[in-house]
Amino acid sequence: MIMPRGQQLLLPANPVFIAITLLVGLVLNMLPLGQLLWLPDVLLILLAFWGIHQPDRIGMGVAFVLGLCMDVQQSSLLGQHALAYAALIFGTSLGHRRLLWFKPWVQAPQLLGLFAAVHALQLLVRFVSGGGFPGLEVAVAPLLEAVLWPVASWVLLAPQRRPPDRDANRPL
Repeated sequence: MIMPRGQQLLLPANPVFIAITLLVGLVLNMLPLGQLLWLPDVLLILLAFWGIHQPDRIGMGVAFVLGLCMDVQQSSLLGQHALAYAALIFGTSLGHRRLLWFKPWVQAPQLLGLFAAVHALQLLVRFVSGGGFPGLEVAVAPLLEAVLWPVASWVLLAPQRRPPDRDANRPL
C-alpha cells in the first residue's frame, strides 16, 4: 500500500500493548463513578481504534468477550454490549482501509456515525428487553467519543512513532 505524502512510517504494534490498552479501557468502564452522564465508552473508542489500525489482531471474538464482561459488570441484558461491540468491529472492518488515509481529526466526524449507530443498537436492545430510556447520555456519548478520537489516536500511536534505533545520520 502506498502511504500518503508526509505520513510517518510506523513500527508494528506490540500485541502486549494492545492487550494492556484494552484491559485498561475495560477497567475504566467498570469504575463505579456514579451517575455521571458525560462519560464516553472508553472501551468502545479503544476497540474502534484497534479495529481500524490492527484489524488482524482485534476481531469480533475479542469484542464479543469484552462486551460480555461489560454486560456482567453492569448487570444489563447478557449480550447487549457484546452485540454492540461486535457490530462496531464489523463497521470498522468495512472502512478501515479508507479511514487510514485521513488524519485523526478528519476520521472523527466519519466515526461519529459509527459511534451513534452502536449506541442506537444498544438502545434498541434495551427497549426490546423492556428497559427504559437511559437519558441524555445516549446523544452525548457518541459526540464525546468522536471528540476524544484524535487524542486517543495520538496517544495510542505514540509507541509506534519512535525510531527502532536512534541514529543521527538516518532521516527516519
